[in-house]
Amino acid sequence: MASKTKNKILVLYDTATGNTGKMARLVAEGAGRVPGTVVRVRSIAKAKPADVFWCDGLAVGSPTNMGLLSWRMKRFWDETMGPHWMRLDGKIACAFSSAGGWGGGIELACQSLLTVLINFGFLVFGVTDYAGKMMTLHYGAVTAREPRSEDSREACRILGRRLAEWTAVFAHGRQKQHPSRRLAQRMGPG
Repeated sequence: MASKTKNKILVLYDTATGNTGKMARLVAEGAGRVPGTVVRVRSIAKAKPADVFWCDGLAVGSPTNMGLLSWRMKRFWDETMGPHWMRLDGKIACAFSSAGGWGGGIELACQSLLTVLINFGFLVFGVTDYAGKMMTLHYGAVTAREPRSEDSREACRILGRRLAEWTAVFAHGRQKQHPSRRLAQRMGPG
């Protein structure tokens, strides 16, 4: 029997210029499109361990800093969450990042975020959907500067929706919200 408990998604982000913050709001918008989901958006400056414990699914966003996550995001996981290591196993997570331009290591920054999450016991995922003709999000949603194009905005929404779908399925037993059902309907018989 499917759970009636609300699906809880936390979008946790760091932003230097506001671009990753804009992505965070789009990720939250996508997650909020999944029925039975409540979304909390927190900057790392205001986030507390209780926020991370509260959620079923976590989307983590960081500006790209020399191809890696930002030092503020790393400090949050090292110092704020470090004492809680081994207490987050099994939560579901994904990543998103922005950089000053294409080729600046945005996907590497997502991978570094995913590496931190894996070390805390999160189950992480990639997304096979295309957000546009040439916009994928295998490692997470990425954009150069702010998410201006509809493709980059849609990538953020897709990431949030997929996170909420996975947590609905795995944390609450809502098999009808499994992403493959929606994808199968879109792709048709075959």
